Amino acid sequence: MQHFAIIRSPREILFGSGQRHALPAVAKRLGTRALVVTDARLAGDPTFQAMIAALCDAGLTVRIDASTLPDVPVSSAIAAADTQLDFAADLVIGIGGGSCLDMAKCMALLLTHGGRPQDYYGELRVPGPILPLIAVPTTAGTGSEATPVAVLSDSERTLKVGISSPHLIPVAAICDPDLTLTCPPALTAIAGADALTHAIEAFTAIRRAPTPDLAQERVFVGKNLTSDHFALRAIALLAEGLEAACTNGADADARGKVMLGATLAGLAFGVAGTAAAHAIQYPIGALTHTPHGTGVACLMPYVMAWNAPAIGPELTEIARAMGLSRADQVIPAISALFLRIGIPPTLRDLGLKEDRLDWVAAQSLGIARLIQNNPRPLSPADMRLLLRAAYDGTPALISHEATA
Repeated sequence: MQHFAIIRSPREILFGSGQRHALPAVAKRLGTRALVVTDARLAGDPTFQAMIAALCDAGLTVRIDASTLPDVPVSSAIAAADTQLDFAADLVIGIGGGSCLDMAKCMALLLTHGGRPQDYYGELRVPGPILPLIAVPTTAGTGSEATPVAVLSDSERTLKVGISSPHLIPVAAICDPDLTLTCPPALTAIAGADALTHAIEAFTAIRRAPTPDLAQERVFVGKNLTSDHFALRAIALLAEGLEAACTNGADADARGKVMLGATLAGLAFGVAGTAAAHAIQYPIGALTHTPHGTGVACLMPYVMAWNAPAIGPELTEIARAMGLSRADQVIPAISALFLRIGIPPTLRDLGLKEDRLDWVAAQSLGIARLIQNNPRPLSPADMRLLLRAAYDGTPALISHEATA
């Protein structure tokens, strides 16, 4: 065992039914002028409005910015920050799905340090702490409430871009699974599949030599003792609860398992990082305009099949966490679960055109920080093989090549 571990996390995570009612008390400890970032749909929701009323009753001055758009276009973050400068917020609260939380991170960053999101693309480019940030997720998927990442879409680039810095981790995360009870089945499936992919990729990421400089030079350091702990527990919870939450949205126990699983997966990959499934999804998402969670979940079984020769011990532990008796049952079980909750099984089903496979391969390999985190190297020929298998739905092709 390599005795090396890193935890980067919110100062506090409040999890459980009804914990949203703690928001005013948490907020009062951090500031007096709260900018609440959400989207237009949620801004009209009675539960959201009750949360705002509670903040006001607690004596906070509150302004709502409901301009969040899906995938957070860079231009929208710039415009929103410019609009909110006059409010002089000393606290930002993100309430909503992953895009709302990422938008809140960007707003807190830009209101603190100025500039444009482009100034901070990549890792470790945020110069210092940002405005105190509270994250209140209303979906269970991205884990953004616990991660050092904000993902945006840039019209000047084909792919999504990310800002990665420990300074982006919220000070507090309030995770109330009751807020997910009305989440529709399709969104529950996409978000939960994203979370399960986060957990699997974090648990199977490359393990790097634990030099003293590792965590100072990288946001994502690869698998380690604590990321493994969070990831395995996330896999178990999501395997237990995801299908039930999709089938019966009122199942509070299932909703709780999925939300806790998503948060733990965020704690895992926020340190360990993700790998090839996420790298490949960036160009595929740009071409097909499919939700991120749909794409990474579609890819995950094929990436696992490619990685199988390098992750034998991890597959054994995943099998145990999922209640399976053998490691070779894991990938079929993941595939079957995703199929049952409505994840398309092939890239063809996602809408990817066959003549774009080579372009996707080249773009994926260019996302070095994720490809380098993959436990088994991928050459250009390997990537084309993997994509062909994912397009045709023939994971056995990868398995044959992987063991040849």
